[in-house]
Amino acid sequence: MTRTLDVWWDDRIAGQLTQDSHGALGFAYSPEWLRQEGAPALSVSLPRREEPFSRRECRPFFGGLLPEESQRDAVARVLGVSRANEFALLDRLGGDVAGALQLLPPGERPAAPPPGEQPVPLDEAELVRVLDALPARPLLAGERGLRLSLAGAQSKVPVVLVDDAVALPLPGQPTTHILKPPIPRFPATTENEAFAMRLAAAAGLDVAPVELRVVRDRTFLLVERYDRSGGVEGGVRRIHQEDFCQALAVVPERKYAGEGGPALRDCFALLRRVAARPAVALLKLLDAVIFNLIVGNADAHGKNFSLLHDEAGPRLAPLYDLLSTIAWPELSPRMAMKIGRRSTLETIDIDAWRTFAADAGLGLPLILRRLGEISAGVQARAEEVAGALTRPGIDSDVLTGLAETVAGRAERCARSARR
Repeated sequence: MTRTLDVWWDDRIAGQLTQDSHGALGFAYSPEWLRQEGAPALSVSLPRREEPFSRRECRPFFGGLLPEESQRDAVARVLGVSRANEFALLDRLGGDVAGALQLLPPGERPAAPPPGEQPVPLDEAELVRVLDALPARPLLAGERGLRLSLAGAQSKVPVVLVDDAVALPLPGQPTTHILKPPIPRFPATTENEAFAMRLAAAAGLDVAPVELRVVRDRTFLLVERYDRSGGVEGGVRRIHQEDFCQALAVVPERKYAGEGGPALRDCFALLRRVAARPAVALLKLLDAVIFNLIVGNADAHGKNFSLLHDEAGPRLAPLYDLLSTIAWPELSPRMAMKIGRRSTLETIDIDAWRTFAADAGLGLPLILRRLGEISAGVQARAEEVAGALTRPGIDSDVLTGLAETVAGRAERCARSARR
């Protein structure tokens, strides 16, 4: 028996995701979608065609919509399904995913809240309950009829804001923000991520807006979703996106370059091939590579970069999930994607940048100029960014230490171009 989920893009069915009697996934575009001139493909890796896509072809995209690692394990336990059964997980979580899509059972149409109806904001006690629940119930899976999914290995839940207060979405309502609690085994992750994201923005990079909040001495992050936009009469519209692993047909468990996932060469080649304005996209990715090296974000893998498919055409999405992972000595300092065959700041020199230039297809003078400019911007703004985040309930010592460490790394990074 074949099971089916309709894949909706706004108010139209783009195709069907199927699972056959052996458990294998498949995907096919609907004939109506293919007949419609200008109807987009779901992914760079799933071009419009009449022939159905096999499990090998479609799993990188659809599997890439789901949580990963321990988060997937926890969700599967809560929902009572196998962690490997991606169809079952999408059946239960696919009502609001990254990008423009909704995955719904046949015959079910996308729901929409009644006009003017708003969800009830969470009070402090309810917000604390959500923060406490997320480690064991990622995405609040199965609670209050929520069907929400996001990729990644970190605990989180999509939410909406009502008069700047956090609320869980009504059925079918597009979420607008991502709530991220601290990671229990790593101290001060919320301060760390808020600092890295705000510093990147201060240095001129295109970054998803982030806010560090405190409730009853508990910290959490609110990250504004770049794959949502305001619509007519204040409504919210879903915008399509896909991460680089999805676009390059790489399954989530191989997201690291050392395990067969995308390397920087592949990322630059992807943008050069599909971006509507390649020169702009390539420069933004270059800036991200330099910033991740400076801040010590060794976990910038292929699922931490995305393509945003909006009216202007495919482009590099704003940066997200920026952390200074070197703050935790138990984590490897080696970069997830090597720069010129080197993986740590201490081993980067002019030869590494020269090799990287050839890999990325960029001029070495451009790279060295941006290296100097971003390094200078980080040194000038690190202390200011840390100070702006400091308030009661926030670990100011962590922020001060991060600012000092990152400013020092920026100075060494600038020197790497001269040695």
